[in-house]
Amino acid sequence: MSTEPAAPALKEIFNSERLLHIANEMRAVYPDFDSAGFISRTHQGLDDLSIMQRLARVSESLHAVLPLSYKQSLQLLRQLAPRLNSGFVSMCLPHYVASYGSQDFELSMDALKYFTAFGSSEFAIRHFLLSDFERTLALMKSWARDPDEHVRRLASEGSRPRLPWSFRLAQIQSDPSLAAEILETLKADDSLYVRKSVANHLNDITKEHPDWVLELIEGWSLDDPRTAWIARHALRSLIKQGNSRALTLMGAGAKAEVEVSDLKVEPTVIRLGDSVTLSFTLASTAAANQKLVIDYAIDYVKASGATSSKVFKLKTLHLAAGTRETLSRRQHIRELTTRKHYSGHHAVHLLVNGERLGSSGFDILE
Repeated sequence: MSTEPAAPALKEIFNSERLLHIANEMRAVYPDFDSAGFISRTHQGLDDLSIMQRLARVSESLHAVLPLSYKQSLQLLRQLAPRLNSGFVSMCLPHYVASYGSQDFELSMDALKYFTAFGSSEFAIRHFLLSDFERTLALMKSWARDPDEHVRRLASEGSRPRLPWSFRLAQIQSDPSLAAEILETLKADDSLYVRKSVANHLNDITKEHPDWVLELIEGWSLDDPRTAWIARHALRSLIKQGNSRALTLMGAGAKAEVEVSDLKVEPTVIRLGDSVTLSFTLASTAAANQKLVIDYAIDYVKASGATSSKVFKLKTLHLAAGTRETLSRRQHIRELTTRKHYSGHHAVHLLVNGERLGSSGFDILE
């Protein structure tokens, strides 16, 4: 049984020490800042607040104790931004803009563009997309050509239809072409930070419009390694599903000509917190080199006793004719905020180019 100490809750990013840091730094740029009032407000019911609720509480408390106009407050918050000791914590500043800046569009947009370099304005910009979609999206299209990678990323990340920890953008979710200009502008961006966002944006779209994404990427030249990187990561969900068009785009659309041997999961019986190792050997039966996209799926037991399959990426490789490759992957079976484990048999399936080529499994004891 694992005895690893539990990691601190993510919400502890906004703990008492951090809140005091914010107050001290705010007072450094504004000596009349009501530190005591800020600390008192931010600590009310703090233990019961989630990380995003704590972020909002900081923004709300700053507003409550700053007896200034919106423009004057922004001037102080701009000075505060580079003094904060956490990128995530700095996201309380864009939250302030989203909460109190709806009546001054240009000032607020300029502030979000500035603040995004210190953490991200991805959550805040979405509120302006809700209230003034066309005007905000037009500005974001221009941001996609900005010299600053943080601003370019904001154009893509802020317009994602399914951004985690935020509400969905129904208009873009329904019609992804609305933000297509942003994706086209950034499809060969030099920054990996930006390319990750573009890939995630496209992967979001595959949930409702897989054919739209496939058609878009089929029209791209994947000779550019930057564009090829985006395509590979954008299509990851479709590849896990064994989508033939997605696999073809990755050069792995053909049926894998391999034999599988020594497929096993060890140990076969574990307790929650232990690890299992999947291992197997692939031997080529083809007369030529072939590209293989190798994944594996675990059928997780649910509370009802039924199972739900989750696919994991393992490796993409080129297997030469007449050669073999032995692969393994270790996975820690522990509780996650997104997955609760139950006792019972968990089947593990090997997937090569979208086809199931063998199965094994393990049991979780009570």
